[in-house]
Amino acid sequence: MTDYDVLRVFCAPHGGYGNELGVVRDGSTLPGRADRQALAAKLGFSETVFVDDPERGVIDIYTPSTRLRFAGHPCVGAAWLLDVPELVVPAGTVGARQDGEFCWIEARPEWAAPRALRRYATPAEVDALPVPPPGEWRYAWAWEDEAAGRVRARGFPGRGDGVEEDEATGAAALQLTGHLDRALNITQGKGSQLVTAPQPAGWVELGGRVFLER
Repeated sequence: MTDYDVLRVFCAPHGGYGNELGVVRDGSTLPGRADRQALAAKLGFSETVFVDDPERGVIDIYTPSTRLRFAGHPCVGAAWLLDVPELVVPAGTVGARQDGEFCWIEARPEWAAPRALRRYATPAEVDALPVPPPGEWRYAWAWEDEAAGRVRARGFPGRGDGVEEDEATGAAALQLTGHLDRALNITQGKGSQLVTAPQPAGWVELGGRVFLER
């Protein structure tokens, strides 16, 4: 088995929750896309990252079923683990910084595949949603406190690859922030926390807590 680390990204203040991320620090052990895809499917995390150049921050991201040009929680996790000022992904160059307990990235919402942003009237409605059938990537959200920018959300990838609900979805948080054009404090899944802030020229900053699980 290829060596890999497991991080939890976008953890709650007490360190719980967060979305698991597999990270293969030495991507040269699996250089081929087919082998990387097979390992990502075997591990079963919502995303697995392969580090191709740790000094430059070059990474390659896979779900259990497909390769991604960009994804939020893998970039936040990789930036924290590698402690680099930027990451290089197929979509472009992602800015990165550490700020106390948070790790931040700066990226563009359009780099990620589109999500259907579905607004609900109350957080209770979001909490009560069943997992929808496969078909579209659905991000369900509602205001917890609109004045304060607090959001309750759940993410349903809809890919049919075994990941029925994504515990914390950075790309969707970027897209919702771009759509609303305001800073957000999002509680997603069972209790993960994502924070965002719009930046000039259509960029969005995304931050969260990261812990090394194993």
